[in-house]
Formats: sequence, C-alpha cells, structure tokens
Amino acid sequence: MDRLIVAPGLPIGAARRALAAALRGAGCDTPELDARLLIGHALGLDHAGLAVAAERPLSADEARRIDALAQRRRAHEPVSRILGSREFWSLPLAVTPAVLDPRPDTETVVTAALAAIDARHGRGAVRRIADLGTGSGALLLALLSELPQAHGIGTDRSLAALAVAGENARRLGLVTRAAFVACDYGSALAGGLDLVVSNPPYIRSTDIATLAPEVRDHDPHLALDGGPDGLDAYRAIAADAPRLLAPGGTLVVEVGAGQAAAVVALFDTSGLDTNRSPHPDFSGVLRAVMAQQQT
Repeated sequence: MDRLIVAPGLPIGAARRALAAALRGAGCDTPELDARLLIGHALGLDHAGLAVAAERPLSADEARRIDALAQRRRAHEPVSRILGSREFWSLPLAVTPAVLDPRPDTETVVTAALAAIDARHGRGAVRRIADLGTGSGALLLALLSELPQAHGIGTDRSLAALAVAGENARRLGLVTRAAFVACDYGSALAGGLDLVVSNPPYIRSTDIATLAPEVRDHDPHLALDGGPDGLDAYRAIAADAPRLLAPGGTLVVEVGAGQAAAVVALFDTSGLDTNRSPHPDFSGVLRAVMAQQQT
C-alpha cells in the first residue's frame, strides 16, 4: 500500500480533508467521520478542538502518528478497534480483538426490551437479567443503566471477552450489579430471570468469507458463526429459555436480515408466547425478536 502523505507543516484542517480523500479512495463508508475521529485521537482533540486548531500546522511527530492510524484504517481495520472503544447506548465501551464490535443496530434489542418491560411490568419490577453471549457486555450494561433496581449476569464462552465485559462494568460504575460467568449461553444459570437478551452468532458459516473486511477480518469468528443455516444459537436458546425465564419473563434476541420468521417459529415450538411483533432497526430490517414465558 502506498504511504499516505500527511506532511509535517500541513494545517490540521487540510490534513483532515486529505485523510478523508484517502479513506474515500480506499472504499471506507464514512471517510469524513473517520478522518475526524482518527486525527482527533492522534492529537488529543475533540470536535471543537479540531475546529479551533484547523489552521495550526502539524509537527513531524503528529504527522507520523496520523499516518500510522490512517494506514490501519485504509486496510479496513474499524475505527472503533483503532481507538479501542465504541459508544453504545451512549455508554463508552472498550473493545478488543476478543469481542464483537457493538453496532448501532444492536441497540434495537435494548429498545425492544425496554418497550416490552414498560408495557408489561414497569421498570421497577425487573430485578434479574441475563445477557447470553455478552461479548463486551454492551446489552447487559445498557439495560442496567436503564433499570436501576436490576442485577444482571453476562455469559460467554470466551474468558477474554468476559474480562473485557468486566472491565467495562467497572469503568461504568456498574460492577456491583453485574456478574460474568463462562458457559455456553445459559447453561450455568439457575433460571427465574425476568429478562433474557442475546446477540448471538447468526451468520451462516459459508457466508463469513463474503463479509466486509471490517467484520470478517476483525470480529472474532466465535461471535459470527451461526452454523450451516445461521440458526444454531437460536435453537440452543429456544430449548433453554423456558427453564431460564420466570413466569411472564421476556426474551429478546437480535436476528440477521431475513431470519425473524425462522426464529419466531423456534420460540413458538419451545412453548413461548411470540405474539409481539419483531422490532425493526434503523434501516427497517426486522432486528429484534421477542418472546415471553407463559404466566
């Protein structure tokens, strides 16, 4: 790859424009935003600081730091992984190679869960939450931030992922209400849960090679591979959900595009009530499937 030239002495504003043009040429989806975030990170400046310093020339060391970050992004490493953090539900979360990079679409699970709780129980009635395959802890920690009476458990097969989730809980001041355990989905949990959520792996095994490089090359395959038809995780969750949920408890899972009907059918077969319609994400894709334990 040719070296990106952000020369010493170039004004910061001009460097942003040059970097955005290079990222656009590399096929990055949001080149202007990426350039702002990367240069801000390299220089320790927020959006306002970048605007104020737009005419300040770069030092040689600053130009080298920006160039190093730019080369990583031009190779389609996600900005969140370069920066080591991602905002989810307005919460800053650390991300590492051990965890799935939380996406805005996954916030649909939080929105759907809170809507179901508001309609059925009220938020004060929800005390016990589980997030199956928690990864960075995104879903669990977002829900705990909205449900101050609740305690939650995040499970994952990856010890490295659980370490990231635990550190995120500590940084957000939620560590006294969040616990983490290594197991396969809910296999180590006793049950009696008011709310169970999950963003499980749902990509068909043969489709992983076709994913965008930001996903294929940087998200852990353990968090992507849903088996031959993408539904292996949902079968496991559906089989265990009646045991895990308290009477009237709610289950909300993220699904891939076109999977909602198949997942609803799996939950129906397990005896759960699936009368609530799936929730669409920001693009209109049915993204969150809900079910409830019979009372």
